[in-house]
Amino acid sequence: MTAAKIKASTHKIIDAYKTKLFNYPDSIFQSTPPIAGWSYSEVYSHIFDASLLSIIAMEHAANGKGENKPTHFIVKMILLLGALPPAKKYKVPKRLADRVKKISKTEALDFILEFEKALEDNYPLIADAKPDCKTKHPRLGYLNAKQWLRFIEIHLKHHLKQLERIEKSFQA
Repeated sequence: MTAAKIKASTHKIIDAYKTKLFNYPDSIFQSTPPIAGWSYSEVYSHIFDASLLSIIAMEHAANGKGENKPTHFIVKMILLLGALPPAKKYKVPKRLADRVKKISKTEALDFILEFEKALEDNYPLIADAKPDCKTKHPRLGYLNAKQWLRFIEIHLKHHLKQLERIEKSFQA
């Protein structure tokens, strides 16, 4: 998949996050859902914080501040297929989990807009990025700039499904 297609897909996913955000009642946005786990608020906090950190990693790889390390086969398959392997629940790395907090809907929208700007500012760097210059992802290992962009798209899709599970739990 081309970087342009990944970027376009990412923008569609971001639009879905915005639509959902505007439709969530203020009264339950920060509430722990009936299925337990993260609230809507905490999902937004995590996904856009992690996406901004991923943009920084993508920028470093694009600017030659990485290493020439292999990308594991299973990671290449994840990137090719565009989805994380099925699992009951993924464990967020502690350093990322510690950053998750309950935020307001306004803060969530600000996070989204900050991410969109960072994506637009850094996307042009991918065209000239060396594919063998990679920075380390906490779980997936070394990714180059285009792979980081693809990871961001996959990660955003993954948490969109989480939001849908939370929605169903509130409707039950």
